[in-house]
Amino acid sequence: MGRLDGKVALITGAAGGIGAATAKLFASQGAQLVLADVAPLAAAPGVLTLQLDVTDEAGWSTAVEQAIKRFGRLDVLVNNAGIFKMAPLEETSVAMFEQTVRINQLGVFLGMRAAAPVMKAQGAGSIINISSVGGLLGSPNNIAYSGTKWAVRGMTKCAATELAPFKVRVNSIHPGGVDTPMLTAQIQGAALAGVAAGTPLGRLATADDVAAMALFLASDDSSYSTGSEFVCDGGMSMA
Repeated sequence: MGRLDGKVALITGAAGGIGAATAKLFASQGAQLVLADVAPLAAAPGVLTLQLDVTDEAGWSTAVEQAIKRFGRLDVLVNNAGIFKMAPLEETSVAMFEQTVRINQLGVFLGMRAAAPVMKAQGAGSIINISSVGGLLGSPNNIAYSGTKWAVRGMTKCAATELAPFKVRVNSIHPGGVDTPMLTAQIQGAALAGVAAGTPLGRLATADDVAAMALFLASDDSSYSTGSEFVCDGGMSMA
């Protein structure tokens, strides 16, 4: 028996990193998968793959409709798609700021809004929003990224209060430094080693670490958890 037997999960940003690790783990636990990414995904047996720009309102409606048409329900939404770009405050362009807001914040809003009617009608569901330790702490050169991740944290709580009467749970995951291309494209070498060394557990997270927390929130093991932050940062936010 898998922990997600009978559940249908839609995961955004599924082409790599946390999204791909989450998809692999969910599949191993019996979930039926709807995998979405802005880049085309390779077809897989029994899996519905979709090309989705999370900033596209109509695209979200189509994605949920296709999930229902294929599987008849939608039990889990993992809002994972996001971007990470670093720049000092005075060097953060309006274009960069707006792009980050659209993908990291608007994309989560549109996903929750698209999934909510289906989950409410079912009387069950779990929405998992991938935020960041940057949504718990302030840090230099991260005003765009951290701003959106704080927003995801707040939107999670607002949605949780609205959807709780329908037995739909909404929680956020707050990873620290995760060893994925999204991080290593911005931080390399000694600076990256310093991030790992400065974490109380002494290492970066793996995508599998975050996926394991998503599995808990997708499963019935977390049936009494909603509107909460689940931190996966190796102790980084203790300081």
